[in-house]
Amino acid sequence: MGVTRAIYPGSFDPLTNGHLDVIRRAANLFEEVIVGVAGNDAKAPMFSIDERMTMASEATTDIPNISVRKIEGLLVSFARQEKAMVIIRGLRAVSDFEFEFQMALMNQSLEPGLETIFLTPKEDYTYLSSRIVKEVAQLGGDIAKFVPSCVAERLRKKSIHAKS
Repeated sequence: MGVTRAIYPGSFDPLTNGHLDVIRRAANLFEEVIVGVAGNDAKAPMFSIDERMTMASEATTDIPNISVRKIEGLLVSFARQEKAMVIIRGLRAVSDFEFEFQMALMNQSLEPGLETIFLTPKEDYTYLSSRIVKEVAQLGGDIAKFVPSCVAERLRKKSIHAKS
């Protein structure tokens, strides 16, 4: 039986072109990809979960087999609820691997049928992270080539308000 639905989870605070690259490639591999937007209070998000969901929806409107949903609670519970048995994770660098590998093993321990597939972004995006993009925006740098335009506008507005 083939896999038709996968979840690409993350905090997406904000969604970057690296995330979008992984989403587009995952959409070519699966019939449906759910972009699961998770709350992560430990990261002190710049954007609310609703703002992040809106940005992800706007950035993916041209990809027909993408949906954006909020993840509450354990990812494995969300996967069961959505009947998705594949988790997509992006790996930018070797430094990402250890944490992602531990998470994949924990998820598989909690839900033995759950598989994790790692995708690497295009070389142009390997250095991108939401944290770095936020820092550049807050310091007045041009972030247009790092994030979708709908995200760049919101980041610009948040950064201006943060300085005030």
